[in-house]
Amino acid sequence: MTVDIGSYFPDRDQPPLAPEEHDVVDRFHDLYYRRWFAGADTINLSWFGHQVLKCPLDLWMYQELLVRTRPDVVVETGTHHGGSACFMAMIMDQIGHGSIVSVDIDDVPSRPVHPRITYLTGSSVDPAMVADVHARVAGGRAIVILDSDHSAAHVLAEIGAYGQLVGVGDHLIVEDTNVNGHPTFPEFGPGPMEAVDEFLAASDEFVVDERCERFMMTLNPKGYLKRVKPAPTAGW
Repeated sequence: MTVDIGSYFPDRDQPPLAPEEHDVVDRFHDLYYRRWFAGADTINLSWFGHQVLKCPLDLWMYQELLVRTRPDVVVETGTHHGGSACFMAMIMDQIGHGSIVSVDIDDVPSRPVHPRITYLTGSSVDPAMVADVHARVAGGRAIVILDSDHSAAHVLAEIGAYGQLVGVGDHLIVEDTNVNGHPTFPEFGPGPMEAVDEFLAASDEFVVDERCERFMMTLNPKGYLKRVKPAPTAGW
């Protein structure tokens, strides 16, 4: 049974933060993230008993994007325990539309089983895997969420491999752009944020959708990328 879906979506630019407010947000963000490394369950979430490693505010934003755009397919790289795929599949149950293709190098038998979820095992940047995922999307409306290897080179390769699946008005989400000092975990080294910066410097097809950061706390700062120009017609 699906629920009645309304038409209200917050959709306006947010008032800018003052420098001292930015500092408060950054200091809380660093505390929130480092508490997890210290053994606290800040990003250890349970969705119907399945583990999800996300900030709840980011999950709420995913729900809004799914309901607003009703994609045919969500492509997720970095399945882990499958909790986020389960979360999105259950939202899609209420929408009555959509499926998840989730890619990970490891096969974890305890992942949730759901008719809307397809798990693929292998490297997200392996050409055969990329071709498989493209075939499964097959021109449908897609949201792409990148959450696998967080090294800058790998993330940039994923953007190149899967960004063309995203149509104008839809989102490519690069997760964990907060590491390497943005504003937390400065010892990480070049990661997702550096990949996003390099990508945006070379392309005007996407822009940072700051409206997706209205809760102020997000593990994906500058990581919600909205396509504003069509992808080239050439293949990946």
